[in-house]
Amino acid sequence: MSKRCALAVFALVALAGPAIAQSAGPAETAIRDALTRWTTAFNAGDAAQVCALFAGDLRYDYRGQPERGFDDVCALLRRSLGDRTRQYRYSLEIKEILVAGDLAVVRLTWTLEVKPAGAATGTVSQEPGMDIFRKQADGSWKIIRYIAYEN
Repeated sequence: MSKRCALAVFALVALAGPAIAQSAGPAETAIRDALTRWTTAFNAGDAAQVCALFAGDLRYDYRGQPERGFDDVCALLRRSLGDRTRQYRYSLEIKEILVAGDLAVVRLTWTLEVKPAGAATGTVSQEPGMDIFRKQADGSWKIIRYIAYEN
């Protein structure tokens, strides 16, 4: 193998290596932080903050449901948090964040536990999905599209 070919192979392997081996850039860190803040706000029942993660032009698809937008998701989240007969709790597993300029794609799985108020246990669902973020004029990252389904 020529030296030039060996260098090209090395470069391709280095670029294709696992993202975990690379340090997170500022965009990835900001997106990870935004998702973590949202999870904390939701689990604390902070209805004022649950829409902060989404852009006004949001479109989303959840398997089996019609396509919806920002107002729909915010109303649903606020209604869930206001439901005193149930308790909702999300946890988050980020699988990868790919950033390209002012857009980013996040593969993740949300785990939702829903239990009757005061109950020790409830039902748990896994919701794998893909969120597309866009950097906003104020520098924040917000979800503009997402696709999710229940396992």
